[in-house]
Amino acid sequence: MADIKYDIVEELGVLSENAKGWRKEINLISWNGAAPKYDIREWAPEHEKMGKGVTMTKEEVENLIKILNR
Repeated sequence: MADIKYDIVEELGVLSENAKGWRKEINLISWNGAAPKYDIREWAPEHEKMGKGVTMTKEEVENLIKILNR
């Protein structure tokens, strides 16, 4: 399996934190050197491990905001 490289370009906010210190965050992340996307997933305290998540373009985030504001 190929290594996945990521660069957290901007930490936007923490949505929640569990008892073990893992935090569900929204960040701007560049995956494998690609243009940064919005990313929501759980992270270990020092970002050394991550859970499954979802990435979205700016347009997808704008559409999500419109849907949630209905």
